[in-house]
Amino acid sequence: MPILLIIFVLIPIVEITLLINVGQLIGVWYTIALVLLSAFVGVNMLRHQGLATLGRAQQKMQQGEMPQQEMIEGLVLAVGGALLITPGFVTDIIGFCCLVPFTRIGFIKIVSRRFKHKMSAGISGFSGYSNQQGAGMQGKYSSDYSSRSAQQGDVFEGEFSKEQDPNRSIINNADGECIDPNKSRH
Repeated sequence: MPILLIIFVLIPIVEITLLINVGQLIGVWYTIALVLLSAFVGVNMLRHQGLATLGRAQQKMQQGEMPQQEMIEGLVLAVGGALLITPGFVTDIIGFCCLVPFTRIGFIKIVSRRFKHKMSAGISGFSGYSNQQGAGMQGKYSSDYSSRSAQQGDVFEGEFSKEQDPNRSIINNADGECIDPNKSRH
């Protein structure tokens, strides 16, 4: 969490400093024009790259595949678009890196490697807890079926739908009385 706080404090300070320095170097109006030009070019690149990614995702879905890579690329494109719309040169550079396919894929690989590392560390810790608890559960339920199912990994699938027949009465199991669904109960 402190890294995010540093980023949200540090980036605006760097952006303001750069805008002031560039404004002093080339002039205020040229600096504003440069920021608007980078936003315009970025939005057009975002549209082009977004449509290309959407087309690849639709192709994969038509082939019956899950478009995982395209979904991640879409997320990176959205972040890049938001950074390009934000005024400033540092955010524009990062935003353009998110839009260029070569750097975008490299960025995705770096982030996914780090994410997988974090997830594997979290899952291994979780599975250790799960195995300990599962062993205690098997001690409580000692029937042959539960131990056989745990070893064989039986999976049962099914569907459930509830239909009400107006000619049948409902039996209240608590006191054994019949309840007519058409009559109100007092």
